[in-house]
Amino acid sequence: MKQRPLGEHGPRVSEIGFGAWGLGGQWGEQSDEDSVAALHAALDGGVNLIDTAPGYGDGRSERIIAQVLAERSSDDVVVATKTPPAPGPWPPSPYCRWQDRYSAAYLRENVHERIVAMGVERLDLLQLHTWTRAWNDDPQPLLVLRRLKEEGKIGLIGISTPEQDQNCVIPLMRNGLVDSVQVIFNLFQQEPAAQLFAVAAETGTGVMVRVALDEGGLTGKYPADHTFADDDFRSQYFAGDRWARTVARVAEIRHDMNRFGLTDRYSLADVAIKFALAPEAVSTVLVGMRDAKQAQQNIATAALPDLPEALLQVLRRHAWHRGVWYSGK
Repeated sequence: MKQRPLGEHGPRVSEIGFGAWGLGGQWGEQSDEDSVAALHAALDGGVNLIDTAPGYGDGRSERIIAQVLAERSSDDVVVATKTPPAPGPWPPSPYCRWQDRYSAAYLRENVHERIVAMGVERLDLLQLHTWTRAWNDDPQPLLVLRRLKEEGKIGLIGISTPEQDQNCVIPLMRNGLVDSVQVIFNLFQQEPAAQLFAVAAETGTGVMVRVALDEGGLTGKYPADHTFADDDFRSQYFAGDRWARTVARVAEIRHDMNRFGLTDRYSLADVAIKFALAPEAVSTVLVGMRDAKQAQQNIATAALPDLPEALLQVLRRHAWHRGVWYSGK
């Protein structure tokens, strides 16, 4: 497994990171046994970065990760978790005050909860789970995290961007307030390539890519008539005609793969992950792994040759300007 630096101040991390949302159970039924097996398989295969959050199954994902790492005594694994804002609109609206959503007392309490949940003395990377540019001119929550970093409770500070305004973190990157950012970047959502990646390279900010497979839409394993279960959040994500439109666009991507003779060696998921890894500014691509087989498949993807530049240029045409989370758009 190749590694890349997580920005100027972070460690080297595996190109493929373990996205642990699925371990919480919001992607349909999930057994802890499968989750543990997935983690062990990923770590055995060279994955050394795990991304989680307390909202993934009300702490379930964090607990399973802590259990596995305790069993392995793995000192070289980087675990990124998150602090959500206090209750209110998600993402925070322009009218939200940081004092109500990320107060100093709230942040300190939540960071302590994360430390206890993970069974560690220091969090490797603490990310604010969302943000709003309304706070950019007075980013006090990040200054609180800086103090926690100075106190030895946090190793690195990051933000997971709000889907609707990913570029809101650019001023924070330029002001040196974050060590890393977590962004959506995939064959459909390519906006970070416009400016964010260049600023990350300029400022030495680590970039963690999420949703590289468009929540399963870019895996190619679901037919046009597939229906996601009610307890699977994708039943909302692909609501209305969004699933049908996704399937049609996937067919166009497969056509490009055929033109370049890739279908014998690369799956659609392979191409999607390799596309997300292509920008030099990207440190790691987080991919969901719900069992050992999925972990092994993602590790095999990492070993494949990079996509040729000519194909990358063709694939860029699949950028899709659509609404986020709203059915039919």
